Amino acid sequence: MVAGSLGTLIEYYDWALYGYVAAIIAPLFFPGNDPTAALLSTLAVFALSYVIRPIGGIFFGAFGDKFGRRPALLVTVVGIGLANTAIGFLPTYASVGVLAPILLLIVRIAQGFFAGGEVGGAATVINEVAPPDKKGWYASFVPVGTNGGFAIASAAVGLVSGLVTTSQLNEWAWRIPFWAGLPLTIVCFIARRFLPRIDNDERRPHGFPLISAFRSYPGPLVKGILLGIGVQGTAYVGATFLSIYLITSLHYAKTPVYWITAGGTLFGVLMTPLAGRLVDRIGSVNVTIIGLATYAIVTYPALVIMDFNNLFLAGVGYFVVAVNMATAQAGNYTLTPQLFGPEVRYTGTALVTNVSVVIAGGTAPYICTWLVSSTGNLRSPYFFVLGVSLIGIATLLTMRRLNVAQRSGLGGEHADPGGQAHSPQFLSSDLPEAAGGR
Repeated sequence: MVAGSLGTLIEYYDWALYGYVAAIIAPLFFPGNDPTAALLSTLAVFALSYVIRPIGGIFFGAFGDKFGRRPALLVTVVGIGLANTAIGFLPTYASVGVLAPILLLIVRIAQGFFAGGEVGGAATVINEVAPPDKKGWYASFVPVGTNGGFAIASAAVGLVSGLVTTSQLNEWAWRIPFWAGLPLTIVCFIARRFLPRIDNDERRPHGFPLISAFRSYPGPLVKGILLGIGVQGTAYVGATFLSIYLITSLHYAKTPVYWITAGGTLFGVLMTPLAGRLVDRIGSVNVTIIGLATYAIVTYPALVIMDFNNLFLAGVGYFVVAVNMATAQAGNYTLTPQLFGPEVRYTGTALVTNVSVVIAGGTAPYICTWLVSSTGNLRSPYFFVLGVSLIGIATLLTMRRLNVAQRSGLGGEHADPGGQAHSPQFLSSDLPEAAGGR
């Protein structure tokens, strides 16, 4: 659990860091007379780097399913960390001209490739070693790692911005949090070396795992992606977009916004294990529905109170949104690996996670910023949140039978909806009735 969640922490520290400094580095890599256009260009790089993630997920998923989880997860954490550190050494447009944004894009694409195999692999390993009646509790530490990465990244930027002048931050100090990712990477690599070997000798996929997944689990793949659109879209609005929104659209000072983001995300982190306990009591489907429904209800009033030009109220609005990360993600990371059999679980989990992130996660900051810019309506990002939430909820309503199996105390691995016991090595989702059909 610790090794898996530490890896996701470094991934999302690296990933969130770019989003948090986007407003700072936009004119450094995309200079021009229109600051909004520069910011959109920077966020476009953020979004484009996600496009490579499914390819990384397919590659590392196949590697992990055929040759073992641990070696795949060791490579991913090193690749992510080195790519992140490299951003801190990139020259700006003033130094090398158009080469600067090109190098930024190349590094971000490399980072996306390695990140594609990270969260899916961590969720897979934790799901496979967790006790059947505590899968929600253990799986909740995957989003503890992801949101912990967001919180540490925000705190790092907030600390640096509070210690240096604005001109120093804009000129060179923005690089320091990227450099700080290197020792974090080393710590995570050491922790990953202690992962148990789960080589899946008895049920290796025949042929390429991706083809096996499409052949045997088309229904779960589609449902996993649609669910991920809801969970990833809402999560990235809260974890990445709102800090940009508070600075660029509502004109709050950078340093307090970074600390609000860190505090709100940390609050969500602390709530996540409690949400994991709730998953073990009422089922992952129910808990994820609660999280997405609450996003749809509270995001609009949160945006309203953020616009009162009051830093305390802005923080309250952020905290109201952040708490939903706990329930939605704890349920999702328990549920998604159980949609697939062990022979393709790494591949299936990585694929649906990354495709949904491409569609709704990495694009969330860009879409929401564009909505505000094009409509002039400061509340317009809510409609993105509402749309992805409804997609996720509608998908979850088709998974009710899997939730019943979990609530029975049999944990998805031990029963089908008809109550027949099965060997622990098989998931209930190996049955067409539980997974929604193959």
